[in-house]
Amino acid sequence: MAATSRQTDSSAEDDTAFLLHSYQRLRQIASERTADPTTLPDPASLAHAIAALPYADHSDFLAPRGAPAVLEHILTALAPGLNNQSLSGRYYGFVTGGVLPVAEAADNVVTALDQNVQVNLPGHSAAHAIEDAALAMLIALLDLGPATDWPSRTFTTGATGSNTVGLACGREAVIARRCEGVSVAEMGLLAACQAAGTREIQVLTSMGHSSLSKAASIVGLGHHAVKELRVSEEEPWRLDLNAVEKELAREGVASIIVISAGEVNTGRFATNALDMPKLRSLADRYGAWIHVDGAFGIFARVLPKTDEYLNLHAHVAGLELADSITVDAHKILNVPYDAGIFLCRDASIPSRVFQNPNAVYLATPSGPSGTTIQSALNIGLENSRRFRALPVYAVLLSEGRAGISSMAARMVTLARGIASFLASSPHYDLLPSPFNPNLESTFMIVLFRAKDPVLNTTLVPKINSTRKLFASGTTWNGTPACRLAISNWRVDPAADLPVVTEVLTTIATPHSQQ
Repeated sequence: MAATSRQTDSSAEDDTAFLLHSYQRLRQIASERTADPTTLPDPASLAHAIAALPYADHSDFLAPRGAPAVLEHILTALAPGLNNQSLSGRYYGFVTGGVLPVAEAADNVVTALDQNVQVNLPGHSAAHAIEDAALAMLIALLDLGPATDWPSRTFTTGATGSNTVGLACGREAVIARRCEGVSVAEMGLLAACQAAGTREIQVLTSMGHSSLSKAASIVGLGHHAVKELRVSEEEPWRLDLNAVEKELAREGVASIIVISAGEVNTGRFATNALDMPKLRSLADRYGAWIHVDGAFGIFARVLPKTDEYLNLHAHVAGLELADSITVDAHKILNVPYDAGIFLCRDASIPSRVFQNPNAVYLATPSGPSGTTIQSALNIGLENSRRFRALPVYAVLLSEGRAGISSMAARMVTLARGIASFLASSPHYDLLPSPFNPNLESTFMIVLFRAKDPVLNTTLVPKINSTRKLFASGTTWNGTPACRLAISNWRVDPAADLPVVTEVLTTIATPHSQQ
């Protein structure tokens, strides 16, 4: 056998030595990059990584290289072309969390032991019991009531997956509530709507995330089913409850209400403590389903219950009254991508929608006590899935309520420090309203634009080209804007705020002098 190919008779000791060597090399590289926390690769490294990829016209295309050579290729040619979104505490794009060391260690276990977690087999593996324990701890962390209130709970790839599951469950529920015995899962959307005397299923929201429209398309409702019911142009993220009630009362129309907690540009919230009880009452009266897209905003519930966070706690109060909830673990919990969570109050609807019919070999046997944990493949989108629960379990167990609360508080502290700087800056407008900073409403996203319209068109690339921090571009009221999302566990307000203010001041000063 060629020396460059895989040795089928290699010993376990050889494999272990290779993996230990690879991990030591990787950690050395990660440590060096953490010490110099630039956010993006330099252009030369990026170009070199792309040029180093195999192409079909190369003479050695698909020739075996062997594990040591491939490792060297990955670490020396490809890794320098990857960004530092996890390793830099100043990567503020896309509400991207980092990876806590304990989560990285747990994820290595996930890869090494590669559990098949599609079916719950109590006598074969503890994986599902671990997953269930992690979800129960998360429910307690978010103060959503006892875990038994959320009997159908599972891991997904992220908010898009969870929102798709939420709309699929909502679609099933709102039709079944209109006509007993009618099921979209069994009959199909058109036949079920016809049997239930329903001409339309609508999704009522305010500034819903783009994944909501994507989910509506996937489950057959369509983009046009998503209706934005905003309180006002000044507060477009807030849900107009009066408009919701009018929509719910329409004849022949079934409704799914989606609460944005929080909105992706501003981090603001659709509801408050008084809104959720009213929405629950309206949903019960009209047979609607309430889904919360709480990908990152729901973590405001873990903040210390002190005066400085009272405003945020008021906006996430009552979310436990929903029928289903989306949570992203790879954001604020800082576990590796991908890791989303879906929680549902109804034990039967998800299994009705996602059941694998006529597959006896996938059935879950009863445990020693006669009780079972639902197999994930029958309550979610995937039949094959990674053991995403273990890093979440590790973080919850390692950090506990106090550690996660403190981590979230540091994120808010930095966001409010940046917002305060922008509110008093002669060069920038803090959004959504430069005339009403309202710092107490700032969670972990800061939205702003340059006062100079010329600078504003190039502001985001200028910030990112410094490689000292990374920002996302967006628009607000039809004009380009810049968005900073603070969600990495490495955040250090005392060290990071001066860097942010220095970068923004340096970029803006030449323009102010023209």
